[in-house]
Amino acid sequence: MHVTPPAAVDTSARRKARGAFFTPEPLAAYVTNWAVRSPGDSILEPSCGAAAFLLAAVARLTALSGASPDVPDRPTLHGVEMHEASAAAARNLITQAGAQADIVTADFFTVTPESRYDAVIGNPPYIRYQDFNGAARSRSRAAALRAGVPLSGLASSWAAFTVHASLFLKPGGRIGLVVPAELLTVNYAALVRRFLMERFGTVRLVMFTERIFGPDVLEEVVLLLADGYDPSGKHGTDHFELFEALNTAALSEAAVARTWKPTSTSDKWTPSLMSTEALTTYTDLTSSQDYSVLEAWGDTTLGMVTGNNRYFALSPSRATELRLRPADLIRLSPPGSRHLRGMTFTESARDELGKTGSATYLFRPAGEPSTAAAAYIAAGETADVQSAYKCRVRTPWWRVPLIQPADLLLTYMNADTPRLCTNRAKVHHLNSVHGVYLRPKYKGLGLDMLPLASLNSLTLLGAETVGRAYGGGMLKIEPREADRLPVPSPDLVKAARKALSDIRPQMATHLRAGQLTHAARLVDNVLLIGELGMSHTDVRALRDAHAELTARRTARNARGSN
Repeated sequence: MHVTPPAAVDTSARRKARGAFFTPEPLAAYVTNWAVRSPGDSILEPSCGAAAFLLAAVARLTALSGASPDVPDRPTLHGVEMHEASAAAARNLITQAGAQADIVTADFFTVTPESRYDAVIGNPPYIRYQDFNGAARSRSRAAALRAGVPLSGLASSWAAFTVHASLFLKPGGRIGLVVPAELLTVNYAALVRRFLMERFGTVRLVMFTERIFGPDVLEEVVLLLADGYDPSGKHGTDHFELFEALNTAALSEAAVARTWKPTSTSDKWTPSLMSTEALTTYTDLTSSQDYSVLEAWGDTTLGMVTGNNRYFALSPSRATELRLRPADLIRLSPPGSRHLRGMTFTESARDELGKTGSATYLFRPAGEPSTAAAAYIAAGETADVQSAYKCRVRTPWWRVPLIQPADLLLTYMNADTPRLCTNRAKVHHLNSVHGVYLRPKYKGLGLDMLPLASLNSLTLLGAETVGRAYGGGMLKIEPREADRLPVPSPDLVKAARKALSDIRPQMATHLRAGQLTHAARLVDNVLLIGELGMSHTDVRALRDAHAELTARRTARNARGSN
């Protein structure tokens, strides 16, 4: 029996630090009963903690065989647990249940895979990338790379754990894990999604309407049930099944909601959350000639990076106070994107922002700095501005690399949806927004119409599928994701140009009032119903799906950032 020294006494803080959360018994039983199918199955619970899944396996094996699964010379139950006290407690619990388990104390990522298990089951540790660093991160990435999955530095611990755990399966084996719902949505999980679909014959997900780990655990979870492991990757699947349950008590009633086939095995699985009606309509439209992607209209790029916006971005009054010359400054869309929630950013709008103290200038002497600019540079050096990373890697440190004014400005951190805004003021922009540079053949049409035409229910829904939910319920969209944003095709916008122009005044009124859904209905009536002849039922399905996905994302705001 292992004795726990006083320093090793477990606490809530320590469990949280290593990503350990205790699993509800009905959930462990459901996963285990699905994965364990024969009295002779060999079973592994990595990161076993209090052995919730191994205990469920004891009950399952007993039910299958009618006798205790305890086999003294070779236990069929195995576990790995890095926390010594938890490993000791797990051994005792298994013994009390009348069985035997081989539980080793180790970091699971250091355990060499052996393809010996029929079932791998458990609740992987969940540690976000901000807290998952150093040697622990290196070990996890090396373990995933062993399976040919090069995870990015943004990956949380569960991603490598899922891949590494699969390597312990026999051919034909099954894995049942409790993983974060971000499996469906985040970019860094793309290779995990591909791995699962290439290495398993069937992949099932079970989602919950209610939270299952209580108020102290912010992350939404899904049950990953993958069957038919094929280490060669030759007999995978091109689709997965999505089940839905109200909560753990209703798991026995979980029914398949839909089967979904992503365009690519690494694509985000967010569209699978739509209703069957909405997904059918969405897929039909996005694969038709009536819709394209934003990349077809032009290129989306990051904005300028100053290294210190407080120093470089100046209000007109501050520039006057410093006696800077026009040659020391360039015209700027102020940091942030609150002023870009309409369809057009004009010079008069910029002037009004400047009068209220917004930073509408960027300090950037093009040539030799004026006397006043030189004095401001000296003041910056006194304040150590030049030591910021982006400043110290450029020469001179005070000359921000210039990016030409974009045709359209795209907001990338959004409480509701990404907005395209025509840059009529022809100002430069910082990296708080993206710039869209329209292709010459679409420039006139895009400047006039795309910010308006993009406010339709399909594009709003598409933003929820290509973007990512961020802390506080924000929707973040990076340039590569923006490239895939579904928008009306140039031909469709051109055909509806007159009707779209007619609703512009009403659109502007709704947007000033923050009534995005009202504005979208106007565009839907012109594009989807008027021009494409869609039924009100199909359009309503898109609206409802957008509302549902938005509600899932913004629910994070009520729970706090995660």
